[in-house]
Amino acid sequence: MSVFILSNRKIVSEEGKPSFSNEEYSVPNFRIAKCNFDQYKEPTLAEQKKKSYTGRKILDYRLLSEPEKQGYEQVLEVLKKEKKLIQSSLTKDHLGGTQRMFYELYKEMSTTKSRNDVLIFIHGYAYTFNDELKSICDLKKMYVDNPKSPINHILFISWPASSSVFPLTYFDDKAASINSGNSLLRLFYLYTQFLKDIFSTHEMNPCNQRVHMMAHSMGNRLLQSMLYSMKTSNIVRVIDQVILLSADVNYRVFDDDEDSFVKLPLLANRISIYINRKDNILNISQFTKNILAPRLGKIGPSNISQFKAVISVIDCTGAKNDLKNNLKFNIGNHWNYLASSLVQQDIVSVLEGKDQQLIAKRTKEGSNGFILS
Repeated sequence: MSVFILSNRKIVSEEGKPSFSNEEYSVPNFRIAKCNFDQYKEPTLAEQKKKSYTGRKILDYRLLSEPEKQGYEQVLEVLKKEKKLIQSSLTKDHLGGTQRMFYELYKEMSTTKSRNDVLIFIHGYAYTFNDELKSICDLKKMYVDNPKSPINHILFISWPASSSVFPLTYFDDKAASINSGNSLLRLFYLYTQFLKDIFSTHEMNPCNQRVHMMAHSMGNRLLQSMLYSMKTSNIVRVIDQVILLSADVNYRVFDDDEDSFVKLPLLANRISIYINRKDNILNISQFTKNILAPRLGKIGPSNISQFKAVISVIDCTGAKNDLKNNLKFNIGNHWNYLASSLVQQDIVSVLEGKDQQLIAKRTKEGSNGFILS
């Protein structure tokens, strides 16, 4: 298992070690950290309430060094050396940044484990870095620790959302999410470059595992910003399942040329859109910063006829919040992927690649829609 954080947050010092800042400030380039779960123990409620429950008290992590050289020739050299195909003084410790991350993921995903997929997760609005660390622990529990899930690795996309859940923070987070989309764009270009450099030789075999992506709320703005800047001719289908949760984007993103989700089916094999018609956070979004523009995560897409072979819409309005039912979750109705066991089970079935028609506790609605209850 490997869990990485990719962030364009400001770098600060925490207890003499480099860390990502809680500040609402983004930098042009991203850095990568690896999380360490070796000594991890789920905190008690009493521990979570302490003021000291921050940073590495939540989850241990370390920032990876920056690479000495750009590109992935050194990764290929280390891999060939490990296969005893060549002699070299290079080791994995010479690799930095995405070189080290892709190297470790490739090595682990090349084992014979049946559960070895990667989940790329993009969080929504009102997250500090401490909140992100807590979210990583939740994701690990939901998908890595779940024996029914195919996920064994997580790449968490960290971006500097505001620290308040009050509606006015939506204005700040909208701009931050758009700016942070450039980091996501760079990640995908680096990933495709890694694939080209490593598999340009017949001596390296593909790991034959899958990469999935999940975006919640305003995290869909990062995805939109990334797709907007992508040239259609450069898009490679490197994602298996894309899951859009409570998406805070216009419901017309799949039929307006100026919006960029029309490129998403070129990137992924299948797209699942989870909607909640009682999502009050998206009501705030619609009637404050997006005047009279219905949100995708509330009512679903206006038209997906040209993509009906790859897009499904799952209405989880009736799914109960049986896992988390405090005021935030019940009034907001915006985090059912965390609050509802029914939604979590459905997502796992999607990640497994089950036929959409055969997933349990769904009722068919129209050609591409399902009601979850």
